[in-house]
Amino acid sequence: MTGTTTTELHALSVAEAGALLRARQVSSVDLTRNALDRIARHDGDVRAFVTVTDEHALERAQQADRELAAGVDRGPLHGIPYALKDVFDTEGIRTTNHSWLTVDHVPARDCGVQERLLAGGGVMVGKLATHEFALGGPSPELPFPPARNPWNLDHFTGASSSGAGAAVAAGFVRVAIGSDTSGSVRGPAYHCGTVGLKPTYGLVSRRGVFPLSYSMDHCGPLAWTVQDAALAMRVIAGHDPGDPSSVDRAVPPFDAELGSGVRGLRVAYSPGMFAADAVTSPEVLAGIERAVAVLRSSGAVVEEVELPPFELFNACGRVIMTAEAFAIHERDLRERPQLFGRYTYHRVAPGAGLTAADFVQALRLRRELAEQVQQVLDGHDVLLTAAGLTTAAKFTDFGRDWPPPKTATAMQTIPFNVTGHPALVLPTGLAGNGLPTGLQLVGHAFGEAMILRVAATLERALGHPTVRPPGFGIGDPLR
Repeated sequence: MTGTTTTELHALSVAEAGALLRARQVSSVDLTRNALDRIARHDGDVRAFVTVTDEHALERAQQADRELAAGVDRGPLHGIPYALKDVFDTEGIRTTNHSWLTVDHVPARDCGVQERLLAGGGVMVGKLATHEFALGGPSPELPFPPARNPWNLDHFTGASSSGAGAAVAAGFVRVAIGSDTSGSVRGPAYHCGTVGLKPTYGLVSRRGVFPLSYSMDHCGPLAWTVQDAALAMRVIAGHDPGDPSSVDRAVPPFDAELGSGVRGLRVAYSPGMFAADAVTSPEVLAGIERAVAVLRSSGAVVEEVELPPFELFNACGRVIMTAEAFAIHERDLRERPQLFGRYTYHRVAPGAGLTAADFVQALRLRRELAEQVQQVLDGHDVLLTAAGLTTAAKFTDFGRDWPPPKTATAMQTIPFNVTGHPALVLPTGLAGNGLPTGLQLVGHAFGEAMILRVAATLERALGHPTVRPPGFGIGDPLR
């Protein structure tokens, strides 16, 4: 990859910043002021943030410094600035869902993820741009402008955790938390050149996160490195009795095997899902093939496998998501349709025409597809496949009507929302147009540690963490 080499304060990983915090060589206030200054200087162009919580953040940073000085260590995110997608409830801080319908909503209670982040000593610096109700698209008529891709501001960030991908890529925060229903953590990670992890369904609480699809919503981290994503998972994962879908099981040490390599592991590879698609960019395919070569040369056994056609996963997931989204928004669609952005309306309103039979048949297909993916994984440690087929689209590719052309939204992430398996997006390099490419790793249920282990090997070989989008002051002197 080519780009801007980074060694400055705002480019430190979570682990690096944490080590400096504990050695008293830097303070949480330093990190937080640096983040807030960068947001103030650059977010007028990137538009990653809907709300910046300056005062709240500095108070939390001061508290973190006092605690660390007293020997109180709350975990890997203690004193580390982070940000939340603006569908996550935050007590006393507005949660707008990027919609005129809820633009003034101020929750009385934190969501489950925020409770864990605060208990872990994290420092929230703000709420991040999304698509309306985590669906829609980059609609200009919404209360806030869409986030822009730091690699090229004329381009889309990809899916609804748009501000999260942009904020991490631009170096505003090391970790951001998003939601993912058909790829909204992994899409922005892919298009903005970051790591994005959709955990196993039920592993991270969704309590207090505005729902899009009750049975397909997941919450997970976007981060600059695999290790940062693993450390964030140590904080946000775990059982929440207030979330009916939450799984009661011990939280593993997600970062424990990052240096273990891949020798002897079995990797399933599914080029049939994407390689022959006319939309697939040769540069995307080349990046995936480089990763396959790295795994083989590192001692993994890589075997080609056949999965059901992507179109089956997509149709199944779209029916379920549309039906459940319509159930959530039905009253407002009937009583206040004019307040929805046009993309959201175009995507949710068709739910009125779905029948009970449509929904039941989609659920039946979902079970069959999940079983077929599991059959592939039963003989392998991870599955490697595409995340997206092209680099990020331009905003001008989105017209007034839905859907936009396939080249604007050519993602292959929804299969693993349908099945619930954990999936991670990892950058593979930069295309000739200067925009990121990437791949997707999928694992067994609750197999996040294995996915992260394989991703760490690829990350070291492909060199992703050493570059950043140029033009955002990342080459500025340490401060």
